[in-house]
Order: sequence, then C-alpha cells, then structure tokens
Amino acid sequence: MSDAPARVADEIRSAAARLAAAGIDSARRDAEWLMAHVLSCDPGRLIVVDTIDDARLREFRTAVEQRTRRIPLQHIVGSAPFGPLELAVGPGVFIPRPETEYLLEWAASAAATMTDPVRIVDLCSGSGALAIGLATLVRSARVTAVEVDDDALKWLRRNVSDAPAVVRERLDVVAADVTDAEQIGKAIPPGSVSVVVTNPPYVPMRSEVGPEVDHDPARAVYGGDDGMSVIVPMVPIIATMLSVGGLVGIEHDDTTSGAVVDCLRAHGAFDEVTARTDLAGRPRFVTARRVG
Repeated sequence: MSDAPARVADEIRSAAARLAAAGIDSARRDAEWLMAHVLSCDPGRLIVVDTIDDARLREFRTAVEQRTRRIPLQHIVGSAPFGPLELAVGPGVFIPRPETEYLLEWAASAAATMTDPVRIVDLCSGSGALAIGLATLVRSARVTAVEVDDDALKWLRRNVSDAPAVVRERLDVVAADVTDAEQIGKAIPPGSVSVVVTNPPYVPMRSEVGPEVDHDPARAVYGGDDGMSVIVPMVPIIATMLSVGGLVGIEHDDTTSGAVVDCLRAHGAFDEVTARTDLAGRPRFVTARRVG
C-alpha cells in the first residue's frame, strides 16, 4: 500500500476495468456496489467520499477478486435487493432476480382489489422474496411461503425473522413439496387462497446459463428437460387451493410461455389465461383466474 490514501474514484475505475476484463457486463455498477458495501454507505454517496483507508481497501480488492471469479455479487455482500426489500442470501438459496419484481407488482395490484380476508401463497419461496414482498406491500394479507429445500428454508426463515413485526406476524412458513398434493393439502385448505404466486425451477436442462447461475442451487434453477417438470404437477394443486375468482401468477423460462398457457388451459379450472411480458417485451410470467 502507498503512504498516500487511496482515492475511491481511482479504485472504482480500476476495479471496473478488471471486472469488465473478466466478462462482467455490469462492471462499473458492480465495482460501485462493492465499494459502497465496504464503506457501509449508499452507492449514491460514493461521489462525496474521497479516500479509503488501507484496511477497507484490502477488503475491497479482495471482494473485487472474488467477483472476477464470477462469484455472485449478492453472495459477496450477503444480500440482494428485491422490490421494497433487502434480503439475506448466500450459498444454498436462489438469488432473487429483478425480473421477478414484475410478478410481485402484478400480484400486489391484484390483491389490493380483493375483499378481505386476502390469503396469498408463494410456492417455491426460496429466500422469501415474493412472500415477504407481498406481505410488505399488501398490509391486509396473510401470506404463506412454501419451500421444501432445507438450505433454502434456513434463508427463508432468517428473512422472515428479520422482517418488521407488522410484516412478520402475517407470514407463515411451510416446509412442503409443491408437487405433492397430500403435503400441500395438509397445510393449505382447499378453496382458501386468494392469490398464488410462484417462481419455480423452470430452466430447461440443456439451456446455456451464465457463470453466476452455477452458484445457485440446481434444484432451484432447472425444471427438467423442458422446464416444466415442476410447473405441470403444480397446476392441479394450485387449482385446488384457490378460491373461485382467485388468481395465479407463474414465472417461467423465456421459451416456455406457450407451454404454461397450454397447461393452465388444458386443466379446465382456469380462464383469463394471459401471457405477460416485461418492459423489454420478453415473456416473463403467465396469469390465470380460477373458475367455478
């Protein structure tokens, strides 16, 4: 280390170059996020921070080196932003993606129009992103988060525990397999649910994925050869738990929107089956309404 204090702007510039050379598209943003994490400040305040001391500089450079090895940024800093939340994440749980916020927004808007009591179920909850997000945004709702994986359940329970009391008291965690009708039926009475959301494992096995995805648990990512191995058996279970007029939103792979639409229509218990896209026009999730 030099005797002169290192300049934050210079370190960010150098780190961004290293990250870009490692093939990271968001190199500048990631460098700023890592620096903000080390300095315990908001990224927007980095512009007013001039220098960094030696101890924090070593921490920053270590974090940058980890990121060049394509360790997810969220694992390095220990958290991931999602809608109104900052969730604890790490090895063993799927990192929530910004794209899933479209499903969060749709479900919150739909639930806000419903008559109390509103009960929401998040299947394949993982870190609890959708469940906790909806309990935060829909203050009248009771939300159940369903997850089967032991490692993911640890993160889910931690995030529920860390939520404000007014949110936490309306959240339930259920350890169950979302494709097992008997397990789900014991935890969630038939016809009792207003809204179901799910971001299940849906990536087809042969799909090419980025290096960071290798750090997500495979069980949370891949949905069999066609990406539908969890979605197909979930649909009749969702139909059973929903009340008449209840809604479901299912996130899916870019390539399987049509398959999800067909699955919901073929079941016979749903109408208003709608394929929805994100702001970039990419297929993102499918919604449907439970009929009598």
